[in-house]
Formats: sequence, structure tokens, C-alpha cells
Amino acid sequence: MNTKTLSHTRLAASCLALCLAGAGLSLPRVAWANAAAAAPATPATPSAPASATPSAPAPAAGAPAAATPLAQAEVRRVELATGRLQLRHGPIPKLDMPPMTMVFRVKSPELLQGLKEGDQIWFDAEKIDGLYVVTHIEKRP
Repeated sequence: MNTKTLSHTRLAASCLALCLAGAGLSLPRVAWANAAAAAPATPATPSAPASATPSAPAPAAGAPAAATPLAQAEVRRVELATGRLQLRHGPIPKLDMPPMTMVFRVKSPELLQGLKEGDQIWFDAEKIDGLYVVTHIEKRP
């Protein structure tokens, strides 16, 4: 295994741990020990400053933690009458989808209330009956 692959392995383990921690779970210590033993220590060289890397908002106190990370997007168009939303979104790992601009249906018309073109949002989507459907929206600051 080369250094780049090991770096990606470490990054994937860290991301998994963060997702699980958000859901109130943790990885078994054995998994961490195996990942640490397999990957030699190398200095991290970030390609972008930490402030440039977006992260999903922390859940509010008492709110349920999301099981999957939210994707970021810019609202391009809101269609209240048809229950559709055009988004220019970043990658959606859950759907194995790269960044693009596309139209989504929304699970509930209430999700569109208060949204306007240009709003920055975090969202979750699912593939339901062959259609991509937005199931959750949070406005970004």
C-alpha cells in the first residue's frame, strides 16, 4: 500500500468516527488499533485551509443527530406549485453523486417554505421510486 492510499484510509476512518460520534456511537478500539498499525505516521499536509472546508452544522441540543452527513447546495429555483427545487449541490456520498446542478422533488411542500434563489443550504436526499427526493433542509448562515 502506498502513502496516498494509507492517507485515504486514515481519512475514511476519521470520517466514519465523526459520523458515528454524531449518532452517539463509536468504533470498537480494535478497529482504531488496526487502522493505526496499518498506517505509518506521516505529517498532514492539508490542501486547503480548515476554514475553507465546509462541515455540516452541529445538531441543536435535544435534536436527533443525522445518521448521514448533509450535502451543501445553493438554491437556484424554487417551484412551490410542483414541489420541486433546483439545486447546485456539492457531492452527495450517500447517493454516490458528484457535484452538479439538478432538479429534485421534495418530500413535503413545507420544506420549500422560506427558501429563495441564492439561499445556501444543507440538505439530505434519497432515491425514492427512481426519483431523487429532498427529505431535509437547513439554511446555512
